[in-house]
Amino acid sequence: MAKAAPVDKRRLILDAAVRVFARDGFHKCRVSDIADEAGVAYGLVYHYFKSKDQVLDTLFLERWEVLLAAIRQTDATDAPAEEKLHAIAGFIIDSYRHDPDLMKVIIVEVTRAANSFGAVHIGKIGEAYTLIRGVVEKAQRKGEFRSEIPAEFAVMSFYGAIEQVLTGWIFGLLEESEAEYELAKQHIVATICGGLAA
Repeated sequence: MAKAAPVDKRRLILDAAVRVFARDGFHKCRVSDIADEAGVAYGLVYHYFKSKDQVLDTLFLERWEVLLAAIRQTDATDAPAEEKLHAIAGFIIDSYRHDPDLMKVIIVEVTRAANSFGAVHIGKIGEAYTLIRGVVEKAQRKGEFRSEIPAEFAVMSFYGAIEQVLTGWIFGLLEESEAEYELAKQHIVATICGGLAA
């Protein structure tokens, strides 16, 4: 009889933290809440993480690195800029579709938390803006997009639109369904690229 694979306790703790942070909010929960959710001893959380802040940092940085890699991979193709922006928007929306709790935690507790985690991670958050700006600037040089609209403003509008739609889903302000996810990708890109179109 084959032995069961060992349980990755660190991953178990991180997954439990996502559920607790999404349900109760980062500031209201305690390390013991994470331990209870994971079904592990309180001290085991501290074996892997110094604090609940480090747990949140880890969750954010893991996911954000995946996003940065996806943007780089998309930009490395020869696709037109509008297709690249559609792929980036699609990746972010699909991330929400597959793990809404994690995306809720990242948006509510990090990227929109200007006085706490957002300030700590502003450099990392800015890396995504810089990569997307590169897509826009290349399109402007090729004549695909209007050059009189600053690329930085275009990026903020593009990413801001995505984040606002995700926020609408998180707080139940927008209808959610598979069809709505696909429509959101199209509408965001059509809105931004329509304004940028040469």
